[in-house]
This record gives sequence, C-alpha cells and structure tokens, in this order.
Amino acid sequence: MNNNKRVYQFVLFSTGIYLAFSLVLHFGKIQNQYLQNINLFSLVLKKQGKENRELLSSDSSSVKQKERTTKSGLDFLLYQKGDYITGFQADTTSPSMANFFLKLFENKTGKQKRKIRIAYFGDSMIEGDLMSSTFRDSMQKMFGGSGVGFVPIKSIVSGLRMTARTTTSGEWTELHFKNSNAPNLFLSGYSFKSQQAGFTCRNNVINDSISLMEKSLLCGYGADNLQIRYNGISIPLNTSASFNRIPLSKDGSQSVTMGFPSSNTPIYGVSFESESGVIVDNFSFRGITGIEFNLMSPDFLKAIQQANHYDLIILQYGVNLLFRPNETNFRSYQKSFAKVVDKFKSSFSDADILIISAADRAFRYGQEYKTAVGLDSLIYNQAELAFNSKSAFFNLYETMGGENSIVSLAKMTPPQANKDYVHPNHRGAAILGGRLFQSFRREYEKYLNTTAKTNHD
Repeated sequence: MNNNKRVYQFVLFSTGIYLAFSLVLHFGKIQNQYLQNINLFSLVLKKQGKENRELLSSDSSSVKQKERTTKSGLDFLLYQKGDYITGFQADTTSPSMANFFLKLFENKTGKQKRKIRIAYFGDSMIEGDLMSSTFRDSMQKMFGGSGVGFVPIKSIVSGLRMTARTTTSGEWTELHFKNSNAPNLFLSGYSFKSQQAGFTCRNNVINDSISLMEKSLLCGYGADNLQIRYNGISIPLNTSASFNRIPLSKDGSQSVTMGFPSSNTPIYGVSFESESGVIVDNFSFRGITGIEFNLMSPDFLKAIQQANHYDLIILQYGVNLLFRPNETNFRSYQKSFAKVVDKFKSSFSDADILIISAADRAFRYGQEYKTAVGLDSLIYNQAELAFNSKSAFFNLYETMGGENSIVSLAKMTPPQANKDYVHPNHRGAAILGGRLFQSFRREYEKYLNTTAKTNHD
C-alpha cells in the first residue's frame, strides 16, 4: 500500500512539474525548439493553428456574417483562393480594381496615353526587385511602358539587383525607418543627405528600345540653393515643395551620373520612366511589417501623389510578424495596419489598393520544418482588413501551394526557396511574380468582357 501511495504521489508530483514547466515556457514566451518539444501547450497550439481561421470567423465582429454571404453581393471566403485577385464580389465574373483596369484599357487602346504608376511595397520578400521585376516586365510587355522606375541612392542589395546598377562615392548620411522618426522619409523608408557625394545609376529595364527615357531626381524640401552636376553639367534645383520631382533629361540614354554638394536637402533617388505605359516602383524595406508608415505625414504623402501620381498601391507584408513559432493572435496588427491603409486611401485618393498576404513561412516543430501555426490567423486578419477597407486581396500563401509549400520549394532541384524556409530565391520569386501577373491579366480580361464591353461598344 505504501508503495502504491508513493507511485501515486510521484505521478502527481511529476505531472505538476511538467504542467508548471509548460506554463513557464508558454506564458514566458520562451522560444526554443528543443524545449518546445516537451511543452504541453505547444502541442495544443499546433492543432489550434489550423482551426484558428474558423474560430476567428465565428466570433469576429468587424466583418458581419451576413456581409459574407452572396445575398449582399459579397463573399469574404474568396480570400482563400490562390492565383486570384478578389474584391470579394460574389459575382466572380466581375473584375476587381475596375478603376485601375480602365486606365490600362484607355492607355492600351490609345484613348488616353499616359503613365500608369504602381507602387509595390514590401519587405525582404521583394528585396532586390524580386517578384516585382517579373511582374513589371510582364505588365510593360502587355500594356506598354519601359524603365525600372524608382531607384534609391543606396540599398543593402544594390550590388545584387539586376534591374538597375548603382554606385556611390563620397559620404552619404542615411536616415530610415530603423534609425529615424524623420517625417520626410520617402515611400522607400529612406532619405539621404550628401556630404560632397556622387551617384551613378544605369537602367537595365528596356522593353521599348525606341522610346525616350525620362530621368528624374526625387527629393524633399531644401532651404539652400542646391546646385548639382548632372552628366558633367551644373544645374540648379528648385526644391521649394515638400516633395519634388525634378526632370533631368529625356533621351535615349540609360544612365545618370550626378554629383551633389554638401547639403541638408533630403535626396531619395532617381526614376527611369517611359513617356507612357506601366511604371512599377519597388519600395522594399527589410524586416518591417508595414505599420512603420503610420509615422508618415498625410500631407507629405499627398504632396508625393500630386507630383508623382500613383494609380495602384500594392502592399505585401506579414512574414516579419511570424517571428514566434506559436504566435496566433494578430488582431492588434490588423488594427495598426488598418490605419496605414486608411492613410494611403486618403492620400492616394485616385489609386486602387491591393493587399498581398504573407507567404508561407516554416518553423521547426519537433524533428521537421512545418508551416507556422499562426499563418492561417495572420492571413485571415489581412483578408479581413482588405474586406473592411474595400481593398482587393491576393492570397500569396495559397498561390505558393499552401501548407508547407516553402519547405517543398526549398527541397526542389534546383531549389526555388532558401533553406531559411522564409524567402523564395530568384527562381521562386520569378514564378510568383509571373503568377501575380497572370492574376492581373485574368482580371483585365474580366474587365474587357464586362465593364469595357458595356461602356465602349
């Protein structure tokens, strides 16, 4: 009897220690792959990850259940489809972003030749023009246009970027999201100030060899009378506005060489653009979630829109929220990022907005790498934000192949993703950029078959 009692006490004591240890790991947010293997709550959370979308769907107050039904003409659950841009119309023959496709239609048919600028925002997933370069190339070949668009003065991946080649000389002071709260950071999240510095850039995106290339300098307000040297010639700059787009030349040349005096005038970069057609600006910033744009002044954003008009804003973020293997709650992120979307909608009032979901991202659970347990929840919150803000949505995760797709891409021969199980490599990014373009083309075909046919026959 005493032996049985001791065994019973030992089991209770061991279970108590195990439970206490698991509680410390969970509530202390201690992330260690070996400790998580013996964490009681990690096993529960793995199961919850797949069920999280349904749980959120049942108790969400920001998207009313009746609005998700076809009775209201909307279908929220369309966000689950891959290779598909949705404005959540239950009638899937109706195009999303009709205002944007009207501009493409008018330019392509010659009714109104103009520039159609796209601002493609993202983190390291599009760094070095990944995804956006393939998307740009395909859009320009179909709808016209040439040129790489915006190129920053400096970038941590400038030596790897194939669509533009840049070199700098002298001393450039660099301000950005991570080291400054300056209100005049550009859409790239960067601003540069010169200390007798130089800059050279070559455009490698030439989809129309006979078109003239417009080269412009993008900069902020400067109190000093700035004189720069452009291709060996001294020219004055008028930087009296909070944001300035200064034409440099329009000819067949694909290079600029510039010298800057010491100045506090914020310099952002240069732009290479054809006279008309599609222009895609890559605004990548490693390690951010997008909420950093809450720091930017709406008036400054409106000044950018006035001088450098954008017709479509693409927002591709999310992977940097998945830094804890068992994180599943992203409601606060949705609220914070909703403020960014609202700010962009009011500042770029004539632009459509497309929210691209987080891509697949894997952690090591037990002995193998698997999709982060909170990814369903994150994508649900991103889709809900798009639904509430009347933005379009593209599910990149499902487009990649869904659960564990990043692991599969990394195991391919040759691989299409890096072994960090976060980033598609240049091969995988090119494929995803192509799939994004194909989704755009399908929406344009919907526009031709419905809106354009009705309004222009």
